[in-house]
Amino acid sequence: MIKESTSDTAESNTSSSKKSLVKKGISLSILTLFSRILGLIREMTKAKFLGTSYYSDAFGIAFMIPNLFRRLFAENSVSVAFIPTFKNYLEDSNTIEGKQTTQNFISATFTLVTFLTTILVSLGIIFTPLILKVFYKAENIDAIQEATFLTRIMFPYLVVISIAALFQGILNGLKIFSPSGFTPILFNSIVIISTYVLAPKMQNPARAMSIGVILGGSVQALFQLPFVLKNNWKITFTSLKKAFTNPGTKKVIALVAPTIIGMAGYQLNDIVSSALATRAGTGVVSSLQYSLRLQELILGICAVTVGTVILPDLTGYAKNTQWDRFNSLLSSSVNLIAFITIPITFYAFLMGDNIITLVFASGKFNADSIAMTRGVFNFHIIGLFFIAENRVLSQAFYAQTDTKLPTIAGLINFFVNILFALILIKPMGGNGIALALTLASIVNTICLFVFLAIKKTCPTKSVVKSTILYSLKMILFSAVSIIPVYFLKPVFVEKFANHSRLISQGLPILLTVLIFGFAGLLLMIITKDPLVNTLRRKFSRKK
Repeated sequence: MIKESTSDTAESNTSSSKKSLVKKGISLSILTLFSRILGLIREMTKAKFLGTSYYSDAFGIAFMIPNLFRRLFAENSVSVAFIPTFKNYLEDSNTIEGKQTTQNFISATFTLVTFLTTILVSLGIIFTPLILKVFYKAENIDAIQEATFLTRIMFPYLVVISIAALFQGILNGLKIFSPSGFTPILFNSIVIISTYVLAPKMQNPARAMSIGVILGGSVQALFQLPFVLKNNWKITFTSLKKAFTNPGTKKVIALVAPTIIGMAGYQLNDIVSSALATRAGTGVVSSLQYSLRLQELILGICAVTVGTVILPDLTGYAKNTQWDRFNSLLSSSVNLIAFITIPITFYAFLMGDNIITLVFASGKFNADSIAMTRGVFNFHIIGLFFIAENRVLSQAFYAQTDTKLPTIAGLINFFVNILFALILIKPMGGNGIALALTLASIVNTICLFVFLAIKKTCPTKSVVKSTILYSLKMILFSAVSIIPVYFLKPVFVEKFANHSRLISQGLPILLTVLIFGFAGLLLMIITKDPLVNTLRRKFSRKK
């Protein structure tokens, strides 16, 4: 009887944990969707005010530089090293001594983050002209001067966003996701409002957007602070000696140091690709960024949300050597990515021109801008599935505090991307840079699966088999579902051609989405897809 009772309790706790995880995932997905939509509106604002001009390229490069360091140090450190370490501290924080030890770790990390990013920003501002020589030819004097000015405005963004990332790490370690999920909404809103309000008062709209970036980043940090304090954790400075010698920060540095090499390789993709794009012609950088913004909208909703939500649980399963649960969660997450991204890829590839026209075509974003962006979008969208899978698969390594293998994968990704970019840019221009990223992402996915097999903690064969079979199923369903869209698209476009952009592009998109979605859903119901069966069971229980 006791054994049965214990089993029932464990089963109940597991069920409760899954329900809680689903709720948090849904909440974060909604916030992420909203923030990504606002991020898209931010790009629409940029397209309206800057188009694909050299001002747009200058802003894109200037924002990319501090953003690159943010991804390299802030986000990388938090996801790879801080959250797993913080989780371990939390397990021992029930005692007064354990609580104080955890608090010392937080204070040491905060001091370290603030000190290092301030030093980096100061050096960055001083050497901005040298950094920009990577992107511009010497004769582009006006473009270099504007990019220098914008970069120096936005470089301090690195400090505030790194502090915001630390706060996010604390909250996510506590399995509190909503405040951090809401901050990008604030950021994008502030950038958009700043552009409209300040653009008429400044020399050019790019400077107005730059000020919005600094204001938005500051608000991201300040907004999360009360939630950290509410959970009884203080944000205080300590001495640099204590910051560098704290056992927790030393562990974080040891974990993150190898990944910086791999992440540097991954982030250098942006630098080298942007440098090649700048030299390929005016507007190529901007067209790549507009295309990537559409892709990031989808990635943010599925890959980032799934990866963020599963990391704490994967970490717990790995620590307790609960490999069955670990592998089950990883496999279902990978299949979920396939379920979302493959149909979207088919649809976006066919309707890309309508989507780009609807979203960006206003102000200075003209017909040439549409054509340029559509070209790179076609090659970007093909890699959507692989990029999303990479973001989820990498969490399987970080949950096991393994940073070396993803580092190697990142370096391989970098070299493959640059090699293909150098080969393809001459015959294909910006399209070649986009295709190079897709090819590198495919190689990266293969590497991560191979490295999972090397670790032997995950039955990779079953995960790979499940992924391939489910992906092939989604490819087949998507291919069948897109057929009516292919034939009806010209009919709808012609029908609404003489109306405003919102109607002439929006209604064909809406109608074809409904047709495509209905056809896909029908196929899933007929074949009794597990996801549909799960939804049916949930609805039947509610009734």
